[in-house]
Amino acid sequence: MMLKVAVQMDPIASINPAGDSTFAMMLEAQARGHQLGYYTTGSLGLRDNVLTASVQPVEVFDKPRGEHFRLGEAARQNLADYDVVLMRQDPPFDMSYITITHLLERIHPRTYVVNPPFTVRNAPEKILVTEFPQLMPPTLITRDRALIQAFRKEHGNIIVKPLYGNGGAGVFFIEEGSHNLVSLLELFEQAFREPFMVQRYLPEVRKGDKRIIIVDGEPVGAINRVPSEGEARSNMHVGGRPELSDLTAREREICAIIGHKLKELDMIFVGIDVIGDYLTEINVTSPTGIREIKRFGGPDIAPLIWDAIERRRA
Repeated sequence: MMLKVAVQMDPIASINPAGDSTFAMMLEAQARGHQLGYYTTGSLGLRDNVLTASVQPVEVFDKPRGEHFRLGEAARQNLADYDVVLMRQDPPFDMSYITITHLLERIHPRTYVVNPPFTVRNAPEKILVTEFPQLMPPTLITRDRALIQAFRKEHGNIIVKPLYGNGGAGVFFIEEGSHNLVSLLELFEQAFREPFMVQRYLPEVRKGDKRIIIVDGEPVGAINRVPSEGEARSNMHVGGRPELSDLTAREREICAIIGHKLKELDMIFVGIDVIGDYLTEINVTSPTGIREIKRFGGPDIAPLIWDAIERRRA
């Protein structure tokens, strides 16, 4: 099977090929003989209900940044002429992101978009997870200061973060007794129109925040991200130390419970975050982690993703 694949992503020159999941997916697609094209969201255009983009043929190479790709000449292409579009631009999940999902709906599922734009738009990562309250730590979504202060009084140490943030940006650890909560809420109120997410701080995070990759509803690999000294966040780009990790019985239980929902939503590639015994996020927009899992001796997940895509195109 040879598929015509368009990859919608951030500028390819700016990515780190050593750790980029989109790049891993492109390498695997190329190895399977699929025809790859590349474009960024700024080139999308909808006219007379025809969705086009300025697409460049692309070759990828498993080499250091700067040597990892070669582009051909750009040409405006009808995206309905492709078999698959990988929707892999990074969040934030803002009105631009939402608008792009609406545009891609014009071609899906005839052109299969991964993950499907309708379900991505209707499953914001920090809200989708609230469908599973039995799996989560105590969590509050609100802008109401009185509710947040009461939550903090009940739980002591808390985490406050923007509802549509990503990559650990804007995540604050507020200790019991700290006088900074009101000042932080003032900043959030100025910066964000949406409610905020507040969660009970989980001290188990010192042992790691585990990213588990789920492909077609099944867990296929995991990496534990241990925060650096003096840091509450475990994201690797802020100094978290990755280490390969097997799944515990509790983590397998979590995956079994949410896997059915992810299959129902037709989500092929999902990354969930687990701290201790608790599910904290379900990442569906542009999940990461597959390069790190392979580099640390785990399975090669990109082939599993393409197996699932090809089953839908067969």
